[in-house]
Amino acid sequence: MSRNAPRLQVRMLASLAVLLLLAGVLLGRLGQMQLTDHEEGAGVNAPVTASVPLPALRGRILDRHSRPIVDNAVRTDVTIERSALADAPDGGRATVRRIAQALDLPFARLWGRTTLCGAPGAADPPLCWPGSPLVPVPLVVDADPARAAALAERPEHYPGVVVTTQPVRSYLGPKRGGAAQTTGYLARPSAETVAESDGQITGEGLVGAAGLELQYDDLLRGRAGQRTVRVDARGVAVDEVDRTDPVPGKDLVTTLDLRIQRATQEALADGVRAARERGHTADTAAALVLDLRDGGVLASASLPTYDPSVWSRGVTQEQYDRLTKGADSPLIDRVTGVAQPPASTFKVVSLPGAVASGVDLDQEVNCTSSHRIGNRTFHNYQSRAYGWISWRRAITVSCDTVFYRVAEAVWRAQGGLDAQDDGGDPLIGTARLLGLGSPTGIDLPTESAGRIPDREWKRQWWESTKEETCRRAETGYPDMTDRADARYLKALARENCESGYLFRPGDEANLSIGQGDVTATLLQMASVFGAIAQEGRVAKPHLGRAEVTAEGTRTHLAVGDVDSIDLPGRSGDLLRRALQDVVAQPDGTAHSAFADFPLKRWPVAGKTGTAEVHGQEDTAWFLSYAPVQDPRYVVGVVVSQGGTGGATSAPIARQIHEELAEDTP
Repeated sequence: MSRNAPRLQVRMLASLAVLLLLAGVLLGRLGQMQLTDHEEGAGVNAPVTASVPLPALRGRILDRHSRPIVDNAVRTDVTIERSALADAPDGGRATVRRIAQALDLPFARLWGRTTLCGAPGAADPPLCWPGSPLVPVPLVVDADPARAAALAERPEHYPGVVVTTQPVRSYLGPKRGGAAQTTGYLARPSAETVAESDGQITGEGLVGAAGLELQYDDLLRGRAGQRTVRVDARGVAVDEVDRTDPVPGKDLVTTLDLRIQRATQEALADGVRAARERGHTADTAAALVLDLRDGGVLASASLPTYDPSVWSRGVTQEQYDRLTKGADSPLIDRVTGVAQPPASTFKVVSLPGAVASGVDLDQEVNCTSSHRIGNRTFHNYQSRAYGWISWRRAITVSCDTVFYRVAEAVWRAQGGLDAQDDGGDPLIGTARLLGLGSPTGIDLPTESAGRIPDREWKRQWWESTKEETCRRAETGYPDMTDRADARYLKALARENCESGYLFRPGDEANLSIGQGDVTATLLQMASVFGAIAQEGRVAKPHLGRAEVTAEGTRTHLAVGDVDSIDLPGRSGDLLRRALQDVVAQPDGTAHSAFADFPLKRWPVAGKTGTAEVHGQEDTAWFLSYAPVQDPRYVVGVVVSQGGTGGATSAPIARQIHEELAEDTP
């Protein structure tokens, strides 16, 4: 016998003893349950109840004439009862395989949906089902209706299979006036949103993720119902014991006009295409039509754009990457969400500011080709000189140098480099009076405030960027291929490293013509032009107009109050005449764009702007309103890297005005 045999015998005896002990404990527990815990144990396999939320039908988004912009379409789904899977000897595999063959779909894809995400043996996402185990298994979402109907006709062959129709969001495409960036889209809610919803939102549901869908989500979503089901020991819902029906969401009536929206989007696309044919990059653009009567937005268009229906159908990774790519993302609302230098359109702000500083509008001014401030020379556009001209003509031909002189005088009057704050600065004060530097308050979830750069902002910016600026002052820009640009940027970094906190006269000069660090959104500038057109009357821009219940009860939504702004002296009157000259007079910067336009029947006033952007082509602006004698609409257009405002944006605005003229009696 081996020397290890006694040891093996000892181990076997020890293992046997442990097994006997465990068996004794088990028998004792079974006896306890039979003799003393019988009443408690009797309910172990008894059915229990559980609640299943019933989502409400989401309200539609309508234009001002109650035409649907966002509607509810019907989707065909194929589901199978969990009890049918549980009762089948093979767990339902044969039935699911027959369904896959009938619908010409992969079996693995359908079988994966029968497994619950996170459960042992479940398929990997997105094949597994992330929803509740108490609802029928959604084998196929958005199935072919004809093929699905064939399943329903043979219930004996497909036990437990139910073909259902589900409401899904239906969005108008860009060519039909969909206003994708304004209406927004739906997405799965975050865990925080679900937790804070008091049971009204589930992880499987959809909520507003952007635009009006998000802003008015509570109104559109309605109130979820509840279905109470009896659940057997297998965790399968066997029958319904109670039900509370959901309350449908309300329709949102907006200020948008589908006809004007389509025309605006078409004009913007045509104008961008024409700019590209002339050799411009024209990478992004926006256009807006504002109703001056109440501040309602009639049209809001952004390029690039997209079809929001992609979110309802299920977005692919390739589509998601395209939609979310950087500054060119089609999801960005370029009417309200992008602020950029407004260039010479800002002169409608600077002229009242000049009057506030003491400028006499009756005196002529010298429009020279350039103006030197300190060691820097500021030029007119293309270095043109017009000599001694009136302030009215200075706006008409968009002279820069007359505003440089005003800016330098204002800067010196403020105390120059020794000024501690911006109190009393008439250019900055007028800009803020007209609402620039602050959000308009439009009823959208996100809006850029833009920027009116002042002395406080300059110091904060310097402090936040000083480390990087000083590093660049030492290293320069060795990776840049354009050596002249690299030298310029390095010299600028050196200057800003040492004294970038100072508000110099050049900062005030750039501000006066809407260049440098000043930025504004298209909506903000449209509001400014609306205030000028209406002699200081400002209606808060908005999109929501009314809500309508499923029963048809209509309730008007509260809109912002109408404010009044007092423009100094005769600046408002002069601007209104000068802006009309910009379009109508031969030397006006928008005259060529409106050649042969019926200005007598539909008189337009406006202002071009061409913003210089370092390292890129110019940004083209044009803001306008019409009809001049009784202003009703503001039309604004901006095209990034589009060239001049007169050549690119003004023709787009003209096309929109043609539609407005036809639409107005």
